[in-house]
Amino acid sequence: MTNEIPEKQLSRRDFLSFTAKLGAASLVATAVSPVVGLVNVAQAAPGSKVTPFNFAIISDAHLYDIPGHKFDGILEKAVEDVNKMRPAPDFVFFLGDLGQTGKRSELEKGKRILSKLKMPLKIIPGEHDWYLDMGAAWQDMFGTAHWSFDHKGVHFAAMNSILVRDFWTVKKLSPVERMGYMEELEGHEAGLWGVREQQLDWLEKDVNKLASNMPVVVLTHSPLWDYYPRWNFQTEDAPQIRAILSKFDKVMSFHGHVHQVVYNKIGNMSSLGSLATSWPWPYPPVQLPFPDAKMNRSDPANFLDGLGTQVVDLNAEFAGGLKYEPFADLMPPAIKNGIKL
Repeated sequence: MTNEIPEKQLSRRDFLSFTAKLGAASLVATAVSPVVGLVNVAQAAPGSKVTPFNFAIISDAHLYDIPGHKFDGILEKAVEDVNKMRPAPDFVFFLGDLGQTGKRSELEKGKRILSKLKMPLKIIPGEHDWYLDMGAAWQDMFGTAHWSFDHKGVHFAAMNSILVRDFWTVKKLSPVERMGYMEELEGHEAGLWGVREQQLDWLEKDVNKLASNMPVVVLTHSPLWDYYPRWNFQTEDAPQIRAILSKFDKVMSFHGHVHQVVYNKIGNMSSLGSLATSWPWPYPPVQLPFPDAKMNRSDPANFLDGLGTQVVDLNAEFAGGLKYEPFADLMPPAIKNGIKL
């Protein structure tokens, strides 16, 4: 389940600085285009075991089985942008929803586009990739949906966070009907998502022998906090995930699914949402922990509206500031001037 992925030269920079406690590493996340994020992991202090490196993030392509669809071109642009990035990333993560309806043809199209990346690709599924055939085509093309590895002093762990309890058998739903429930924004019939027991057991064993000062990066499709459960902007067993990872000094969570800039922090885990290569979502009607960090509603007539970058500087105590750099002027003055976290 490896492929290759590149990065782009930085014309606009959006970075998240995540400085380690007790002299461990800092994570600096840099997003550079409407559709791509670059993450730099840099040494924070003498004695750190982290060797500086970069990785990139692409998410939520939602490709259709339609030749020449506009989403194809945006994903192709993301690949080109990543290939041009300097410094080049060591690898790239794709955070789910490669296809829209789970068809093998959609996933094959996405794999062809992503295969043009110049670095290894690590990928996890989204709900749109999974529920037509319960992940059969996706796993055939990309392998297991949860995995981990160590890289230059940082531990990475990824999980399939879009698993729901069986709601289709009793209703005698066809695969297409089941996929239809999962495609809905307010998919109440499908129930809440989660990583479920098997992956929780796997994660606990995976990190059991890691030292508490090792930086950990967690990758899921859905947020590991209750952003807006009505739209499944959540992961039901996120509290168990956070409990398993609570022994670490610092944990950074990257997720897709929400198609928007959003930041949250619970305990030792800081979470950063990813923009999509398909379309921007409006914010749900919910009060956020960082309410000033909201963009204005996007204008569907402006291609770049709802897309852009942000900069977050956090010190060792996770205090600091947030500043956005949108491609269109979506930010009210209070946000343009920076947000104190």
